[in-house]
This record gives sequence, structure tokens and C-alpha cells, in this order.
Amino acid sequence: MLSFWPLVCGWDRRQSVRVTQIVEKKTARVHLAWAVAAVGFVTLIGAAGFRSVPGVLLDPLHDEFGWSHATISASVSINLLLYGLISPFAAALMDRLGLRQVVSGALVLIALGSGLTVFMTSSWQLLLCWGLLVGVGTGSMSMTFVATITGRWFVHRRGLVTGILTAAGATGQLIFLPLIANLASAYGWRVPALVAAGTALAVVPLVLLFLRDYPSDVGLRAYGAPEGSTAGQRVETTGSSALRALTALRSAMRRPAFWMLAGGFAICGASTNGLIGTHFVTAAHDHGMPVTTAASLLALVGVFDVGGTIVSGWLTDRWDPRYLLIGYYSLRGLSLLVLPSLLGPSAQPSIWVFIIFYGLDWVATVPPTVALCREWFGVDGPIVFGWVFASHQIGAAVAATGAGAIRDVQGSYNLAWYLAGGLCAAAALMSASIGRRLVTA
Repeated sequence: MLSFWPLVCGWDRRQSVRVTQIVEKKTARVHLAWAVAAVGFVTLIGAAGFRSVPGVLLDPLHDEFGWSHATISASVSINLLLYGLISPFAAALMDRLGLRQVVSGALVLIALGSGLTVFMTSSWQLLLCWGLLVGVGTGSMSMTFVATITGRWFVHRRGLVTGILTAAGATGQLIFLPLIANLASAYGWRVPALVAAGTALAVVPLVLLFLRDYPSDVGLRAYGAPEGSTAGQRVETTGSSALRALTALRSAMRRPAFWMLAGGFAICGASTNGLIGTHFVTAAHDHGMPVTTAASLLALVGVFDVGGTIVSGWLTDRWDPRYLLIGYYSLRGLSLLVLPSLLGPSAQPSIWVFIIFYGLDWVATVPPTVALCREWFGVDGPIVFGWVFASHQIGAAVAATGAGAIRDVQGSYNLAWYLAGGLCAAAALMSASIGRRLVTA
């Protein structure tokens, strides 16, 4: 694959002007930024295909190979950690090599990681494929990809587009989860793994043809940028991408705003993916609810997640993002405090209200957090957001383990819900302490 990379890059340089002219003719009255955002949306949906695989294929892999659930889950844990920790380095690499090279390479890694599983015979191969290859691939296309597109291509509607692109991951899981489950039931686990791989590969030509790095590359300003603005102008970077990611972190750590954003986002990860996403089904079953009913309720969170994130992006364009974060964390904390009293053997209206509300609030924190990173850290905003997002994944990992330990010791999750509710209150206070430092786009 690497031996053909210079040919791909060389083709792109020769053909970029002609392809851009075709796109501009087709979208004569529409800014090219919307086409770039559309390609980003489709790309994120394609990458989300694999994220539907582990939850469906755990039992089939256990049944065929006899590997413990802990061993199989370890590959998912590696994936989750890399999903966060790779993000800032990927953002720096996008500045260094370009969006197309990094994103298309990430899609190829996801395809390899998913597709090669059909040949595995040992558990270490699963750790390599699901953990390392897919972890690096998905981490290279995490929320920093969203922040990079919106930061370069948009001034107006930046929050709305952030919300739409963030919702692409949930949309992809909604599309692929039933497909993967049905294919696994009908044909075994290998067919879904290959479908996920093929989906990722199918998006690569779209990325290479239509994704552009900067508006200035095609003679445009960022969408909504006023005359004379530098928004959308190419920023040349030199040196190692890893060094730039670490330098951006060192600089950001000198500002209290970074610690407030990272701390709040760590609590965000703990109270969503780590707690609800990992333990809700088991907690509901502890109260007598059938597993299938609890799983269906959790799936509905993803449905409302799409609408909530888009609305949050729209609000970010109009409201102080700090106030949005204060509201989101406060309301989430209150809902967690009352959750123990809502769980029961059946899905009562009260638990439906919780599911709808929690779904709307699930990743609504992303657009205002991206906006604050952009305000405080300027062109380094996507890289800094990568580090903030890494704290999100670390918080999720800690909560997933901690809540399980609480359940083992006390026999219930009640203390975990109460602790998470208190932490959300702390996240609201952290958000309130962040000042405004507007950086001209």
C-alpha cells in the first residue's frame, strides 16, 4: 500500500484543479465548504461501520474460539484508548500531510483491521486487528477531524456543522447496528467483519476526489469569512507532527481553560460511554428488566443523540458555549441522581423520559467544547481538542472499571449513579469558570 502512496499523491496534485472546477460548476451557487462537510459526513458514517461490530460479535467469537469475554473485551479497550490518544497526533498530521492523506490512510487501516480478522487463529491477532489497527484508524478520524474541517472551512454556521458531523457517528451506528446483527445471525461473524471493511474502503475514492485541505487552495475564503479575513488560509507547518502535538499540549497546559475543558470532558466520557453505555443494560436487568428491553432502550439513546447534537451545534452559533455546557452538565447530573428510582422490571413512562432526555444530551457537549478550544487556542484548537477528547476517553475507561467494581462490592450501581451525578455538577462549575478569549477567525 505504501509503495503506491506517491502515485496517489502525485495524481492528486495533477488533477486537483480539474476536479475542483467540476465541483464548482456543480455547486455554482453553493459554497464548496458544504461539499467538504458532506464528504466528511459520509466519511464518518463509513468509519462508524466498525463501531457497530464489537458489541454484536463478542459472543460469536467466544463460541468459536473459546476466548474469554475479558480477552475479547481487552481488544475493545485498546481500541477505545487509542481512539482518544491518537486524536491530537492525527490533528497535527492533518496539518502536516493534509486531510486526504490522513483520512484515506485511516480508512484503509480500519478496513485492514476489520477484514483481517477472518483469518485469525489466536487472540493476539484480535488485539492487533481490533485493538491496534482499528484503534489507530478510528482515532485518526475522531472528533479532531470534525474540528479540523469546521475550523478551516467555516466561520458562520461553524457550530451547526460541528453538530451535524458529530452526529454522523451515531447515524452510522444506527445504520450498521441492525445490518451487522442480521448478517451475523444469518451468515456468521465473518460476513459482518468484511462488510465493515468494504464500507470503509468504499469511501476512500470519495475522500481522494473531493476532500480539500483549505479554502485558499481553491481560491476561496472560509464560509462566512469577511473580506480580508485570513480564515481558510493555508497555514504552513514544519517539523514533526508528534512534536507539534506535544508542543500544543505543553502550551495549552499553561492555561487554566485547558484544564477546565479537559476535566469537564473527562466527566462527560465517564457519565456517558463509561457508565451508561457500558452498564445501563446490566443495571436495568438488576431491577428485573429483560436484557432485550434494556438494550432497546439504550439503542434509542443513539436515535435522540443525532437530533440533540445537531440542535446543540445550532445553539453554539447563537449562545455563549460556556452557558450551554453549564446547562448540559447540570441537567445530566440531575437525571443521574434520579435514575435509581426510575429503573424497574418494565419500561415505564418515566424511564422513557430519561432515555429521550439522556439521548438529546449524550454528545451535545461536543460543539460548545470545540468552539471554546477554537477561541482559546486558535489554529492549534483542533490539536488541543484532541487532547481534551483524550481525557474524555480516559474518563470513560475509568468509569467503566470503577462502576463495575462498585457493582461487585455493593451489589448495585446506586453509588455509581450518585457519584456520576456529583461529578457532573463539578463539570458544570468547571465550565462556569472558563473565561472568553475570542480569537479572530
